[in-house]
Amino acid sequence: MMADTLLMLLLANFAAIGLLPILFFRRDGTLNLRWMLTAAPFFAVPLLLVLGRLGALQPLATTGGLLRTLPLVAVLLAAGSIALLAATVATHRVPLALWHQDNDAPVELVTWGPYAHMRHPFYTSFLLALVAAALALPHATTFASLAYAFVALTLTARREERRLACSELSDDYLRYVRTTGRFFPLIGLRPTR
Repeated sequence: MMADTLLMLLLANFAAIGLLPILFFRRDGTLNLRWMLTAAPFFAVPLLLVLGRLGALQPLATTGGLLRTLPLVAVLLAAGSIALLAATVATHRVPLALWHQDNDAPVELVTWGPYAHMRHPFYTSFLLALVAAALALPHATTFASLAYAFVALTLTARREERRLACSELSDDYLRYVRTTGRFFPLIGLRPTR
């Protein structure tokens, strides 16, 4: 059974993600259908975690040693998610538009901070939170939510990348893409400056 402290850490992680549209992103966007579909796992998983803590969702059977290790790994991933989220917010000089806005033109190319190593550190922090939740509550619903979110964020990232590749920033962006991974750093390559 999931410990209360782990549940609180995970819920704080999802609360930080959920507060981004209110505290960080520009207010000129709308929470359109694409945004809601992408955000769905980030609303569903906290509910699943609470249901798991209450005993309404039973974790998948795992061996004793592995079962004891999963919460520790979940804590590390959730803490990493929160740290990456904070570092990414701190990197930006100006707030971004809400995700999935058709009229959002890129203003600047950010290649410092977490962006020196990956193109979508916000999305990486979101995925880390979902992996932590799936390890804390290894259940078909948390794994399905993680898979759904990975596909949704990959599609969103591709859409954003196409937009940047066709923008006034395209030359710089295409050079940047060659040295950074989408969600995780490329091992063995030096980040752009």
